Amino acid sequence: MNSTTKEIDSKGFYKLSWIQRIGFGSGDLAQNLIYQTVATYLLFFYTNVFGIKPAAAAFMFLVVRLVDVLWDPFVGAYVDKRNPRIGKYRAYLILGGIPLTGLAVLSFWDGFSGQLWYAYITYVTLSLCYTLVNVPYGALNASLTRDTDEITKLTSVRMFMANMGGLAVQFGVPAIIQHYSPDHDWSKPAASGVWFAVMTIYALVGFGLLVFCYTQTRERVVMEESQMEKVRYADLFTEFVRNRPLRVLAFFFITAFAMMAVGNSASAYYMQYNVGHAHALPVFNALGSIPAFIFLPLVPAIKKAIGKKQMFYVFLLVAVAGMVMLYVISTVSAFKDQLWLIYVAQFVKSTGVIVATGYMWALVPEVISYGEWKSDKRISGVVNALTGIFFKAGFALGGVIPGIVLSITGFDAGKADQTLFAQQGILWLVVVIPAVLLLLAMFIISKYELEDEVIDKINREIEARTP
Repeated sequence: MNSTTKEIDSKGFYKLSWIQRIGFGSGDLAQNLIYQTVATYLLFFYTNVFGIKPAAAAFMFLVVRLVDVLWDPFVGAYVDKRNPRIGKYRAYLILGGIPLTGLAVLSFWDGFSGQLWYAYITYVTLSLCYTLVNVPYGALNASLTRDTDEITKLTSVRMFMANMGGLAVQFGVPAIIQHYSPDHDWSKPAASGVWFAVMTIYALVGFGLLVFCYTQTRERVVMEESQMEKVRYADLFTEFVRNRPLRVLAFFFITAFAMMAVGNSASAYYMQYNVGHAHALPVFNALGSIPAFIFLPLVPAIKKAIGKKQMFYVFLLVAVAGMVMLYVISTVSAFKDQLWLIYVAQFVKSTGVIVATGYMWALVPEVISYGEWKSDKRISGVVNALTGIFFKAGFALGGVIPGIVLSITGFDAGKADQTLFAQQGILWLVVVIPAVLLLLAMFIISKYELEDEVIDKINREIEARTP
């Protein structure tokens, strides 16, 4: 290998220290503490505590996602065209993190209990601020290095920390609220003050972590200054048309996030009304995150051994198997009261979901590099806005579908016991619909074509033509 080749191989292929990896991962931990709390519990809070009908809440969730479709590409183009003095992408962790923190807290305040207009104002503006943090954060990932092995490690650390946030949300939120609520019942308006206090704590801790992420990261692989003024809103559409791997990943994001959002938003209903053990919800939810601490550190080795597409297939099938187990346990009378069986099924399901949906974030820098290779523009913000639109579309389905199913099956938050039809509807949300979406996700990811050797060759070609 001559000196020119060595220079090409090292340029842009940066190695990160562990404190830098942890610093970057703390940004996802922060966003999980804030936004996953919203995504998982806001529907339950609205219907049972705040006092909004399920159908009205479902329609509101759809409206918010439609607003996002217009807002996300604007944010993506905006951050790509500018280079703030305090950081091209990381600046928005602070600038967007401050209002995001405040609005997350206000979304769980019942000062205007039952008022739909207040829910709309707080949730719409919260979602706008989340985009102002999340899109630049995603672009920051692609600006740290081109090295695919480093990106795999970085994504594993990021997802490990994201699931620390998930564990704090899935276990901590219901455990704390149930403990401090009157009569330990978190599903009544009397518990509203506890909901507000817990969200305040989580949001403030999340903001502190965003600040830490800001201090430990630095953009290194970014668009040339001369290219910034050429970024247009229309790049969103042209990039989607010419970048086939991006299209594949975008549709995978829709199905994956719809699956997670539907299942997560229904878990509180499932444990309360189907299983009849609301007190066990923290453990049930915790098992949705615990597999991350076992399997995510193994992802680099697993990927190296079997390849990334095969890794997706294996873990998506594991998730489906866990859902089949959960359905059987929930419908066979001999198993229904066996909490430990429900826990086992939840662990199996979550193992598959966590690895498959966690590693998909490592593919975002790949499709950004592919787009740069095709167009000479590294529009990280625009690409992350596109993926943001699609994962929020998934969240939209996750917000709309539960509300519609609950409404159709006759769910009544005022009743302690639900009808068999309503319970069946909840089970559809927890198991059946997510399983169908997982099988669809498996078909979609089979079309992804950027194997490691391909993307490495693309990155080297890009660096070779850079003056």
